[in-house]
Amino acid sequence: MKAVVQILGRRVIEWIASLGQMTVFAGRIVRALMAPPTRGPLIRSALFDSGVLSLALICASGLTVGFVLGLQLYNTLSRFGAEESLGTAVGLSLIRELGPVLTGLLVAGRAGSATTAEIGSMKATEQLDGLRMMAIDPIHFVVMPRAVALTLVMPLLSTVFVLCGIAGAYLIGVELLGLDSGSYLASLENSIRFQEDVLQSLVKSLVFGLLLAWIATWRGFSCAPHAAGVSRATTSTVVTASVCILLADYVLTALWAV
Repeated sequence: MKAVVQILGRRVIEWIASLGQMTVFAGRIVRALMAPPTRGPLIRSALFDSGVLSLALICASGLTVGFVLGLQLYNTLSRFGAEESLGTAVGLSLIRELGPVLTGLLVAGRAGSATTAEIGSMKATEQLDGLRMMAIDPIHFVVMPRAVALTLVMPLLSTVFVLCGIAGAYLIGVELLGLDSGSYLASLENSIRFQEDVLQSLVKSLVFGLLLAWIATWRGFSCAPHAAGVSRATTSTVVTASVCILLADYVLTALWAV
């Protein structure tokens, strides 16, 4: 029993120490963001890697999710004679929950893991140490542009996901199942409110982007400097970011409803 308590206490202390190190790391990123130079070309390159290269995945996923939502919700609503509310059900579910959450999970698996692997590989090959020898802060040169890019692209990709999902549900409900297009669009337009729905979606996706940027860059920057360490850090990024996104979604939803 004593050994179990000792192990549990050690794990808790290690977790608290790790959280403190992550907090200090986040402060260094914020400080680097406010310090010159702006690193505009590096941020644009990171935006391309994290955002543009994720567009195909986001669009394909959004369309397929829209197909499933359109089919399932139409069949469910038709039992109650409420097929005209398909636009409302699809719009609210995508904008409030599915859009930000699924986008966060997809970006974590694609761009977040790539960011961790890239920074971890730079550490394993001593490129970060080389930057320090040249008096260049690796936080400012390597970490900050990638963190900014992941944060900025999340709301944009979430918007694209939602639009593709709505279009996919339209194709299934209107073109395949014969629902009147005017009813679909009218119910969608009348049910969506900017402050309650759209703003909530944007805030959620921005918070998810911040969490993913923080976790992905920290895991890469603090990983063990060898191939196995980079592999473990990449896996840890996807798992940790996914769990944090789901927990943050619940917290934000609960706070928004207060």
